[in-house]
Amino acid sequence: MAEQQSTGDTTEEDATELQFPKEFEKAETLLISEVHMLLEHRKQTNENAEEEQELNERFVKTLNYCERFTKFKNRATIKAIRELLNQKKLHKFELAALANLCPETPEEAKALIPSLEGRFEDEELRVLLEDMATQRSFQY
Repeated sequence: MAEQQSTGDTTEEDATELQFPKEFEKAETLLISEVHMLLEHRKQTNENAEEEQELNERFVKTLNYCERFTKFKNRATIKAIRELLNQKKLHKFELAALANLCPETPEEAKALIPSLEGRFEDEELRVLLEDMATQRSFQY
């Protein structure tokens, strides 16, 4: 848990309670798979340019991270996962965490994303996680 100091106000940040700083209220979350696609597009655009520029170290490290941890390989699967998760009353943090982590069981999901505890029954989470796994298996 961290505290944020802003113009005399002290607000507690606590992801387990879905409490985030004000600057995150209007921010959208991206899945690692979406970031991977964006970075790959940027890399391809750079490679196809007449004057190819060297990609900086941070870009390359981020791309490598995304390649390693991406769960969904194509736009259709990413769209299907987003649509599936958007049907539930999930906070955008929970949606991104579920899609990025792909837990296998409700217990694992609640351990990794404590804010799910008490908001979703195990059976509802189990069905959701199974649907995600099915979508993931169709992409190969």
